[in-house]
Amino acid sequence: MNLSKSAASAAVDPRAVALKRMKWSAGGLLAAALAGLALAVWQGGEGAWAWIEAFCEASAVGAIADWFAVVALFRHPLGLPLPHTAIIPRNKARVADGLAHFVRDHFLDPQTLVDRLGVFDPSRRLADWLSDPARVDDWVAEARGWALKAVELFDDGRMRQATLELVVAQARRWNSAATAAEVLTVLTQGGRHHELLDAGLEKIGDFLAEDEVKARVSALMVRHARKEWPKVVGMVELVTPVARMADGLADKLSASVLGELREVLAQPDHPVRQRYDRWLAEFTGRLRHDEALVAAFERVKERAITDPAILDYAASVWNDIKRLLQADLADEHSALAEHVAQAMRDVGDRLRGDEGLRASLNEHLLSAAGQLAANLRGGVTEHIAQTIKDWDDRQLVDELELSVGKDLQFIRINGAIVGGLAGLALHALRLMLH
Repeated sequence: MNLSKSAASAAVDPRAVALKRMKWSAGGLLAAALAGLALAVWQGGEGAWAWIEAFCEASAVGAIADWFAVVALFRHPLGLPLPHTAIIPRNKARVADGLAHFVRDHFLDPQTLVDRLGVFDPSRRLADWLSDPARVDDWVAEARGWALKAVELFDDGRMRQATLELVVAQARRWNSAATAAEVLTVLTQGGRHHELLDAGLEKIGDFLAEDEVKARVSALMVRHARKEWPKVVGMVELVTPVARMADGLADKLSASVLGELREVLAQPDHPVRQRYDRWLAEFTGRLRHDEALVAAFERVKERAITDPAILDYAASVWNDIKRLLQADLADEHSALAEHVAQAMRDVGDRLRGDEGLRASLNEHLLSAAGQLAANLRGGVTEHIAQTIKDWDDRQLVDELELSVGKDLQFIRINGAIVGGLAGLALHALRLMLH
């Protein structure tokens, strides 16, 4: 029984208790004024009773008038639909639009927001935050817990299956050939693909210039010659060693190929480069329009996402990674968490010591904030206005009355007191004039 009473008392809104107390106080003053007025009239209103009558009469009038004014804000006094009462619920739509526009103009105006953020100096505050080891350690510890829970989430078989189905569905919608064409287009813009060709040719040249490679080529030629023309080789051996001839031939072949490679590298319009350009352009076009090539890409993709061996391999790799992550994240001295914390501290130190970097970061942050505010203005304004308009009138009135009603009851109390004092002043003036 005591538990239920304590639970009920804990559920009572303290604002409602304070509002009720103030209403009783204001109502008590009105009742006292009416009682004093009745008593003064009953006593004949002579002498001191005349002063009491004047005070109580004006006090009662002031209290009643202010009671009407306060109640009229929220509802119809005595339930009577008098004009210009229940002001708040009756003007809810206008209040909603006004509040929404106020938020839009004073909080989501891009320039105003950028100016306020500029004074805030977000990059400096970020640097101070990142340079505080205690804050960084607390944040990393919290993030480590979130990451561990996220990894453990995939221990659920249903979650793994749902994730796999999602990945497969997304992969099937992916046009791999078109993506490859876009990548090749980006790579070939501005002749960047020739840098790759140059690097490849230089690697080939370095490879062919190695003595070990030339020796292997020489040995291959000797072995082939002995197999294909044994008699000829035997006759040549009577004059000079075939191995020496092969060595010389390998040197000349290497020099010849290197010379050709140097020509390709030195001439921007070399025929090899032109054929290379044409081949890439043709292949990129085929990736977009050649149905047979596109179908071949799709078949490779389909095999990759459905082949049991590939899926089993991917699952085993993920399980290994997951176990490593779980073991590391569960450790208070997690290496991954320490790397993250150290990286954050390094960023903080760099920001604190590099004014140019802070200025650049502030510029980007302020630009992003301004763009975000511009994008959100319309939607947030409409959301605020519509949310308030959707509120139940009774709920709106009750919430506002609980928030400001206690202070409004002071108007009633002040009205009773000030009205009474005004009544005394008028009574004194009347006596003076007589």
